[in-house]
Amino acid sequence: MTRPVPARTTSTELLVLHTLRCVGVSGLSRVAGAVGLTESDAESELIDLAVAGLVTRASGDFGGWGITEAGRVADAERIADEVAAAGARPRLTVAFDQFLLLNPELLDLCTSWQTRMTGGAMTMNDHSDPSYDARVLDRFTEFHRRAEPVCAELSAALPRFQRYPVRLADALARAGAGSLEYVTDSTSSYHTVWFQLHEDLLTTLGIPRH
Repeated sequence: MTRPVPARTTSTELLVLHTLRCVGVSGLSRVAGAVGLTESDAESELIDLAVAGLVTRASGDFGGWGITEAGRVADAERIADEVAAAGARPRLTVAFDQFLLLNPELLDLCTSWQTRMTGGAMTMNDHSDPSYDARVLDRFTEFHRRAEPVCAELSAALPRFQRYPVRLADALARAGAGSLEYVTDSTSSYHTVWFQLHEDLLTTLGIPRH
């Protein structure tokens, strides 16, 4: 009887490196939250990566941790090796095609959240109309139900994708509880996490962003 090949677990070091590749220059708390580590553990990994020349830290108000060019090369090589070793490319490709079908709808939802028709003109949504916001959030909830199978397929192909549905569901729950910045405005918002997932899929499959 042939036994299934166990799912490969991505090393914490690669998770941190790849997260920086996907989110860009970020503060410690954002990196830790994206990876699912304590800030202490995330900082330890970042320091080790910095010693290896793969990431760097800029000081100042707009500073943070960022990936170096050597880090980008190393990340691309390690992620490609991970995908090949897991034989995950076919499943990831199918799931990515499904993601691309959903992506325009998510962008439209974000536009509906940020703007609205008022008096025949498009204006910024100042969130003074709870009933309007509730209707848009209901559409986000319905969208999320249809996105869940795609996230499940990605997670089955590579376990490191399991963080995305957790973070998306958390953002939606926080928004529903009244923290409206978790729709589009926070670094942990639904839109931000979705954008990171898009970037992750592109880099994982070696597809350039157009």
